[in-house]
Amino acid sequence: MFDAHVHIFDPRFPLAENDGYLPAPFTIADYRKRMSRFDIQGGAVVSGSFQGTDQSYLKAALAELGPGWVGVTALDLEASDEEIVELDRVGVRALRFNVKRAAADITAMTLQALRAHELVGWHVEVYIDGKMLTSLQPVISKLPSFAIDHLGMSDEGLPYLLDLVDRGARVKATGFGRVSMNVANTLRRIHAVNPEALMFGTDLPGTRAGRPFRDSDVDLICDVVGVDMFAVLEDNARAFYRLPSTTAARPAHRDESPTLPLRRDQLPTLPPDDTIPLPIIER
Repeated sequence: MFDAHVHIFDPRFPLAENDGYLPAPFTIADYRKRMSRFDIQGGAVVSGSFQGTDQSYLKAALAELGPGWVGVTALDLEASDEEIVELDRVGVRALRFNVKRAAADITAMTLQALRAHELVGWHVEVYIDGKMLTSLQPVISKLPSFAIDHLGMSDEGLPYLLDLVDRGARVKATGFGRVSMNVANTLRRIHAVNPEALMFGTDLPGTRAGRPFRDSDVDLICDVVGVDMFAVLEDNARAFYRLPSTTAARPAHRDESPTLPLRRDQLPTLPPDDTIPLPIIER
């Protein structure tokens, strides 16, 4: 398995309150203990709002976790090309746009994202409530490669999210305790549009979520996507983060049919103003 969304809160490194809240420590040792029953072969450590643009914790975490792990970071807008290249060297692979919980200069962040993509091929991961997705259309239309966190979080933005998925966007199957939607139905609809879109993650430790990750969340994903479960649990994310595919032996597929892909004419109808083509570059 590849855990595409993990937060590490190491008390050795600085943390800052967000809206008056400070998370409890959650170290790599805590993560490994929590996930001991699963065969985790890699993952993505994602910077949270509490960590600002600090890179020291992320460098330390990636060094300790070792091969197969990558970083997703918030970067100082004044960061140099050399800093971006150095972070890429130690395993950072994406920028995070935390639009939900952090004030942001979206224009400057977009310019930085384009620079990072040109320099080292980074994509962007967007944390936003789905009902706000359409307001980011001018930004999203400029991003060459991106993913949406936590299934887009709400049913309200699902039609637009599915349109983005059809154009190449990836979606993290994470944070089921954060969302206001029917998770199984949302997973099914995203997967039907593009079987390469969904990427499993635990979102541990689940800070400020309605509930943290449960082992049964994996069962739910497998029940929904059927024979494509290995793609969602590992392969899709490995490809998106530009990591080699695993060669580990896998059990035979269950004898069932995969979710059938939807044609574009079967997608939910969007209002006319929301149908502007968005260029998403496949990688």
